[in-house]
Amino acid sequence: MTSQLPSPIGASQASCPSDDLSRIFEMRFTSTPRGARLARQLAANRLDAWGVPYGTGPHEEIALVLGELTANAVRHGHAPSRDFRLLLHVSAPAGTVRVEVTDTRTERTPPEPDMLCAPGSEDTGGRGLLLVAALATRWGWHLRPGGSGKTVWAECVFATPT
Repeated sequence: MTSQLPSPIGASQASCPSDDLSRIFEMRFTSTPRGARLARQLAANRLDAWGVPYGTGPHEEIALVLGELTANAVRHGHAPSRDFRLLLHVSAPAGTVRVEVTDTRTERTPPEPDMLCAPGSEDTGGRGLLLVAALATRWGWHLRPGGSGKTVWAECVFATPT
């Protein structure tokens, strides 16, 4: 008799019909620096498997955007005993990657995209969303419907491999 083990750490993956090369990766992570690091590593691996290879400009840019959003969820969205959720959606035909990170804190929201301003030269933080804005095609945030928290998202366009 054999038994089948569940997928690791509650990962879910859905893919659309075979004629649409969209891919979805969704997982919850502990709201800790270790959780943010694991989210970045697993998503980077998934991007590579889905045709955005390691070592390419698009992969590095998307991984940086994803890393900033997960780090912000830990730093600004942390609530004790609450996880953050990562959703990665790759649409190969459109050449678009959408990264969504949802945390459980409503009272700490990012500025609107058109209201970002550079921190002072002596400030040690405050540059993450500027990096996201520079690398992503577009980004934004919204309150989580039906519960506490918010989702910060970013979309990056990449050239589909030929």
